[in-house]
Amino acid sequence: MTALRSTEARRHVCRAAMTWLETPYRHQASRKGVGCDCLGLVRGVWREVVGPEPESAGAYAMDWAEAGGGEALLEAAQRHFVPASGKPEAGQLVLFRWRAHLPAKHAGIMVGERNFIHAYERAGVVISSLVPQWRRRIAGVFDFPTGG
Repeated sequence: MTALRSTEARRHVCRAAMTWLETPYRHQASRKGVGCDCLGLVRGVWREVVGPEPESAGAYAMDWAEAGGGEALLEAAQRHFVPASGKPEAGQLVLFRWRAHLPAKHAGIMVGERNFIHAYERAGVVISSLVPQWRRRIAGVFDFPTGG
């Protein structure tokens, strides 16, 4: 699998993500301007920059900090995205876990050196700073693959 690592490809990811700003939060949804959750945002950006979704997200719990279960989100990212190393860069997918012993259950897309876009309840799609409280919760960083 080839990653979208060129500057222009990553800019395309950022531009696509930014068009989702202010989309209301809706659990398990993925419709720009209508509603989405964090995974729905990533799915929508995927559709724009890569193409059709490679698999169904299936049902998932609203409480992303729940204990138990496996690493479904992280494993899906490993199947469909390209693992990246180093600090997160604009245009990359970032996965978070609430606590070290919990599975990764939140996703965002870097849109700058220190900012990421994500969706969460009561706020919808917003840009947040990757402050230390977020940075220490990073469970994985990935590049979007090339389409096709």
